[in-house]
Amino acid sequence: MSVQMIDIEELPGTQTPPPVVVGSREISEADIAAEMQYHPADSAGSAQLKAARALVVRELLRQRAQMIGLTVEDSSAQAADDAIAELLETELAVPEPSEEDCERFYTMHPERFSQPVQLDVRHILLAAPPDDAEARDAQYHLGVKLLAELDEHPERMTELAQRHSDCPSKDDGGSLGRLSPGQTVDELDRVLKHLPEGLHSRPLASRYGWHLIMVDQREESRLLPYEAVTDQVRLSLHEQATRRGLRHYLLALEAEIGVEGVTLGDDSGGSLMR
Repeated sequence: MSVQMIDIEELPGTQTPPPVVVGSREISEADIAAEMQYHPADSAGSAQLKAARALVVRELLRQRAQMIGLTVEDSSAQAADDAIAELLETELAVPEPSEEDCERFYTMHPERFSQPVQLDVRHILLAAPPDDAEARDAQYHLGVKLLAELDEHPERMTELAQRHSDCPSKDDGGSLGRLSPGQTVDELDRVLKHLPEGLHSRPLASRYGWHLIMVDQREESRLLPYEAVTDQVRLSLHEQATRRGLRHYLLALEAEIGVEGVTLGDDSGGSLMR
């Protein structure tokens, strides 16, 4: 993975006290304020600190690139970004993981290399706004009635979906196709992954109304063979090594060039990267 593809993350902490200085260059409050829009946070102080650290990191890299002749003082923003990318490619050496490292990582993190649960699902949506208690109550009772009919005659699922469902899937007999976690509305997603095959016995609520669910087929999660995910394993390890290497590199630049007003290494998590 090319190092210039990895965005730099700024460490969480308290509000940054001015001034912020990198080497002999001060980063203005106006620059920090302009940068804040790219760093959403739960408070203005946190966003300000994240923005300040982002600019500190960028300035450290810019000054280091200038030191070794990759950029000049009046470089354009694009030229400076190109010089920083070249700098990182030149000075940030990241070793490739060994086969033994890859196999160990695969064994230790099976959840990262597993195929998720797969479900073939049909449903009937009985629409009702969340703030309309009367409509939701009426649709719930209709759902109970339809489930009783489907329990006796599951072959009527297509017919009843076409007659009653408010979802476009009714044209396909209510079929939602093959679903993996994260592919439907959150309220359903949390329940679906635990449902066995067959008709679920009660209506399921979502922001859209009530869902009558039939799971036609369920395929459990399974660990993929190492040979099928070798590239993914290697990429994960290379990215981890790049993150660690860049963190140490930035902390070394901080010590060499000097930073005031922001400290890059003062967080408990020790992360400088997204």
